[in-house]
Formats: sequence, C-alpha cells, structure tokens
Amino acid sequence: MLGASRRSLCAAARRRSAAGAVSAVPGDAASAPSRPVSNGVQRAPQHQRRLLSVLVAPKVTGTSSVASLKLMDGALVGRRYESSAAAVDSSGMPSAEKYEYQAEVNRLMDLIVHSLYSNKEVFLRELVSNASDALDKLRYTSVTDPGLLKDGPELDIRIQTDKDNGIITITDTGIGMTRQELVDSLGTIASSGTAKFLKALKESQEAGMDSNLIGQFGVGFYSSFLVSDKVVVSTKSPKSDKQYVWEGEAESSSYTIREEKDPEKLIPRGTRLTLYLKRDDKGFAHPERVQKLVKNYSQFVSFPIYTWQEKGFTKEVEVDDDPAEAKKEGDGETKAEAKKKTKTVVEKYWDWELTNETQPIWLRNPKEVSTDEYNEFYKKTFNEYLDPLASSHFTTEGEVEFRSILFVPATKKEDITDRKTKNIRLYVKRVFISDDFDGELFPRYLSFVKGVVDSNDLPLNVSREILQESRIVRIMRKRLVRKAFDMILGISCSENRDDYERFWENYGKFLKLGVMEDKENHKRIAPLLRFFSSQSNDELISLDEYVENMKPEQKDIYFIAADSLSSAKNAPFLERLTEKEYEVLLLVDPMDEVAIQNLNSYKDKKFVDISKEDLDLGDKNEDRENDIKQEYSQACDWIKKRLGDKVARVDISNRLRSSPCVLVAAKFGWSANMERLMRAQSMGDTSSLDFMRSRKVFEINPEHEIIKSLNVACRNNPDDPEALKALDVLFETAMISSGFTPDNPAELSGKIYEMMSSAIAGKWASQGQPASPSQQDAAAPCSSSEPLEAEVVEPVEVEVGQQK
Repeated sequence: MLGASRRSLCAAARRRSAAGAVSAVPGDAASAPSRPVSNGVQRAPQHQRRLLSVLVAPKVTGTSSVASLKLMDGALVGRRYESSAAAVDSSGMPSAEKYEYQAEVNRLMDLIVHSLYSNKEVFLRELVSNASDALDKLRYTSVTDPGLLKDGPELDIRIQTDKDNGIITITDTGIGMTRQELVDSLGTIASSGTAKFLKALKESQEAGMDSNLIGQFGVGFYSSFLVSDKVVVSTKSPKSDKQYVWEGEAESSSYTIREEKDPEKLIPRGTRLTLYLKRDDKGFAHPERVQKLVKNYSQFVSFPIYTWQEKGFTKEVEVDDDPAEAKKEGDGETKAEAKKKTKTVVEKYWDWELTNETQPIWLRNPKEVSTDEYNEFYKKTFNEYLDPLASSHFTTEGEVEFRSILFVPATKKEDITDRKTKNIRLYVKRVFISDDFDGELFPRYLSFVKGVVDSNDLPLNVSREILQESRIVRIMRKRLVRKAFDMILGISCSENRDDYERFWENYGKFLKLGVMEDKENHKRIAPLLRFFSSQSNDELISLDEYVENMKPEQKDIYFIAADSLSSAKNAPFLERLTEKEYEVLLLVDPMDEVAIQNLNSYKDKKFVDISKEDLDLGDKNEDRENDIKQEYSQACDWIKKRLGDKVARVDISNRLRSSPCVLVAAKFGWSANMERLMRAQSMGDTSSLDFMRSRKVFEINPEHEIIKSLNVACRNNPDDPEALKALDVLFETAMISSGFTPDNPAELSGKIYEMMSSAIAGKWASQGQPASPSQQDAAAPCSSSEPLEAEVVEPVEVEVGQQK
C-alpha cells in the first residue's frame, strides 16, 4: 500500500549503483560496522550492511514505470547507517531490528509533526491514495502473474475505527511489501532532496504563504504522524511467505521492523495500517467523521472503500403485562385468547458500509450520459436544488490531458466581489485535492461557473504555490475558460430567449468585469453582452443585433450613459440621431460605460459617446456651418467670457433640434455619468475630479429662439443685466438636462423664481382678484343693466359783451 512505486525506484537505484555506491559513502559512515543485537546478546558483525537511501525523485503513484522517474544528482545520497536490532522483552515476542532515521530526516519529521501543516484531515486522503496505488500495482502485475491473486481476488480498502481508544485501522488487499521494501519505502523519505524541501519551506514561511505541501516532496505516508503518536504497518507481500511489521513513533528518531508471529494478526495479502491517534486528534476516530472525509476526498477512487459503521433495524418485541391488569383480564372468562402486547425497538449492530458508491460521471462517454444524470450529479455534488442552465462535458488531450464537467447555475449565490469560491473541485486521478482556489483555474469573472476537473498530469498533492507556477495549470486554465465561453454562447443561441435573460440577470455584471480584466478574451465576451437601446422598447439587445440594424451610411456604434433608462431616452443628445433613425445604446448600469470603453470596438465598428465633443454624423455642410459660425462668433465669445472657466469653449451644435443648448464633455474627459460615479467614490481623487470637470464644451442651437434673442442682445447691449442673468440660467439648466450637477442648486433656484415672478407678475390679477367695496360703489352707476343714452348739447353763440 505505502510507497508502492518507491520500492521499484529503490530497487532500480540499487541495481544501478551496485558496488560503486560504497565508494560514494563518507569514510566515517562506511567504516562503522553494524552490530545487531538480539535479546540483549551481541551478534557477530554483519558484513552486509543495509543502505538507507534518500532518493532524489518525486513521489510516483499508480503504476508509473521506473523509466518515468528522473533521478537527479545520482540516484543515491551515499550515506550508510548501522542496522541494529532493538532489545525486546522476554514475553516471547519476535526479535525486532531497530533502524535509525537519517539526521536530516529527523529534522523533517519534527517539522511535519509540529509546524508544517494546518489542515490535518488530509492524512486520510494520503493514506487512502497510497492504498489505491497498492491495489493498482497488484491489478496490473497480476495480468502477467495471475498467481499473485491466489490469496483472494477481492481488491478493496477497509477503514475501521475505535473511537474509545482513538485508533484508526486502514486495510487494503494490495501488493504488500517485503522486509527490504519496508526499509526502502518507509525507512527513508523519497523526495526531491531534504535540503530543497527545507529551503522551500523557509521561503514559503517568509513569504507568508500557506505551507500545505503534503505530497509535493513525497512525504504522503508521513502525514499519518500529523494525528498519530504511533504508527504500525503490518504488511504481507504475495511474493513472500512472511508478514512483517513496521513500527514508528512521532517523537522517535528510529523505527523497528519485526516478523509477525501472532496468528490472529496475520493477513492473506496487503497492508494493515494502524494509527494510534494523539489525544487532541482522537475526534478523527469517530466513524461518522471518517466516512465524511472519505466521501469528500476519496469519493471517486476506483476501488471500493468500506467503513465500519453502526447500523440498526426495527423489530417488534413482546412486552410483559402488568400483573394487576393480567388478573383483571383473567377474571373475565372470555373464549378469545388475549392479544399479546408488543413495542417497536431498534436493534443496533456494526457492519461494513460501502462509502464511495458514486462513480465518476466525467470518466464516461458524454454521448452515453443523459441530461437527467448530469442534473442529478450537479445537485448532489454542489448541494443545489435547481437544474443548471447549461452543462459542458469534455475531454482535453494533447500536451495536457484532463477531463471536466462544467455547469452554469440557475441562480447566483456569489457576489462579484467574492474572490474565493468553492465552485471548482480539482481531482488528481479521481482523488479530491481542493476546492479552495483564488483564480488559479478560472478568472474571477467566471467564478460563478461550477464543475469538476480531473487531471492525471498534476502531482497528487497540489499547493496553491504549485498551481500558480505550473505550466500545466496555465494550459488547463486557458482551455477551461474557452469551454466555459462556448457553454455560455450555447445559452445565448438557445431558441428559448428566457434562458439567456435569466443568465444575464444573474451574471451580466460578471461578464462586464471580464471585459475590464481580460483583454485577450474580448472577442469571446463581446457577443455575450446585452444592452438597452433607443429602439428596443425596453428589451436588451446584443451587439450583433445592433450591427444588423445599422443604417447603410452609419459608420459607428453610438451610445450614451445615464443613471436611468428614462434619463437616457430623454437626453438632448439623442435629438439629431433620433431624427436620422440611428439606434443608440443606452448604458444605465454603472459598469456599462467602463466595459464599452475597454471594448473600444466591435466588428470594426468604433464605439462613440454621443455626449462628448466632435460628434460626426456624416452629414456636414461646410459652407452652411461657416456662415453660421461667422454669424454667431460674437455671441460665442460673449458667452465664453461670461461663463469663464466653467467651460473650455463655446461651439455651434450639430446634434440639437428642439433644445437651445447642451453641455458636452471633452473628447478625453469624463462624461456626466462617469463624473457622477466618480463623485460617489469614497476614495476618489478630488484633484483629478476638479481637472476633468473643467473640460466641458457649451454647444448652442442657432435655430432656437432663445439663442437668436441672446445673439441680438449680444450685438445691441452685451452688458444688459437681464441678458446676463438669462445666460446664467440657461447654462445651469443645460447642466441639469445634460446630466451634470450644478455647483449651487439653491442659487439656480433663486434665479428661476425671480424670472418667474417677473414673467407672471400682475398677469392674472385683474381677472382673479375680487374688487373692494369703494371700488364697487364707484363702479355702481356704470354697473346698471339698462343701456345709457347720450344727450346731445347744441352749441350756444356768446357775444363778446356777454362774456364780460
């Protein structure tokens, strides 16, 4: 079970080294004779010394051949250690040989036990993986040597716990180990060099990284010491008639190997690993917890895994009658026999239970898997209750080989700001490795995608540092992202339009974030985007639909950003484009404008913000424009002088029809919507805000009556207070209609109230105000309903003398 492939490596290394290895041993170690001791009596020196080698090779699982291993710096580190037998008591136990760990191995073991790992539960994953390797080795070698299965054809793993005493026993029926293989596999740490391990550990601790490095340096078996004070390995190889026991302790610098003589502890074939748990880790010996860990990490191991579980069944048992009631019933002489009373009880017992009964669906041919099977697997694996919107089952071959099933959830559970999710479950050779990723397999904007990834090319134990640096992982990420986009594109092309509307409602913001963060995939993201438009009747459209609806003479894709759909539809910037029947995208989401600016163009059509200066609609008449500019040049200068630094300049507008004026942003400045968003940023840069706000252009409509009147006022009386006041109100009103915020709303309100007062003062007073009593008396003679006749008075001639 343990170190199945390392045995082959050690054997090959010894054959390769042969006698030449002795010459590489330091003189002090080579000269020390071995002095085995049995039952306290010293033996004669042994001329054949055991060579405990430290191999410079990564851990290999499964049935990988020795040829696939790369031995660096020579196969062996030439150090020999004395082999001595430990003194045993006089109870009849077989003699045990004691072996010393290498000094550097002692140091490494101390790190493993005390400071290296924070997630202790992975020890069970490691040991089950080793058991699976041993079973694989036996299965493959039995093809050429069927006699290896003579002791039993069953290939399985069984885990039994004793929660009272804190003991876990893991038994497999795999290839087992001989005595020499025990020394080679469990007596040394086959790794890429202890010094390299310690160096990498120091670097990771200095960088503040997670030091979860189990398996990276071939210390999978030694993870058992994370939770154990003592480990006993009892193993029987079909190639040997004897069963041997390896025994080691966490705090010890040595281990012992002895032959198993107890008939009750003999096994036909395989390995039995017994862990005596530490006091603080005895919780791992609970059957329910072991079963949960197996389902989490080893659910899809190809061999059956049984755990020892408590079960129960119900049955009816008789209940003794109460003597008083029995006497009462006996007094009544009834012919019918009295019915016996029973009750239901639960009978408990212990038995083996298959824990990994779910088969890995991703290993099957996609053509043979139904939609219901995919949905059931999705719900069970990710604890969902709704069917996914889409799924993608694929196998990637070539430079990197892996299998995967991806799903798009029907509802959103993660927020776009969540950097870490547990939506992708990574397996290596069907053994669960991790679901704690931070963008290694999927970018943040695709973090909502759920699925499983199973690779044979990654090492069995993968830390986050390996994922970030691995070329294999980078290739996997690229292909996973491509498949995810294909899956989403399939939803958008579905005949049921509601499916993509549901998707966009949940995950539209994620794709917009992708436009900002992933420039390489712009061509894949852009067809998936959806926006409102001036001609879509409150329905979202794609960029492809917009391009199809473009007028023949239209060269660009026009858009405007606003805080609401109503504001965007009624903005003065649309007047000329609406007249020409040009469609305009209405960007009402805070992320829309930034996404479009990062996208820049689509199908060779540039995105143009109609709220910025230099808008070209393709219908310029230079002669007419020159005449208008000449006519209104004085008015433009007068307005600019009055507004001062509030605007960069004053121009004649070609985008207005019914509005007198509009305030547009500079070509490289912020739009009104962007300025509003930047104002809302609590950590915004006020200096840049002030600079960008100053870059505005005031455009006037020369065909509007207000502008014509102001042009006359400019020529005749440019210092008229009423004209200047009207100009101020006009500018601040244009700010509001253009989406900007006035600097002093209260002052603007006062000016509007004053102009309204002047306009309506006394207008309705003679019609609506009642007359006073004196006014009624004075008007009484005139108020008679009878018509009055005028009296004609004839002129009288007066002589001069009479006048005197």
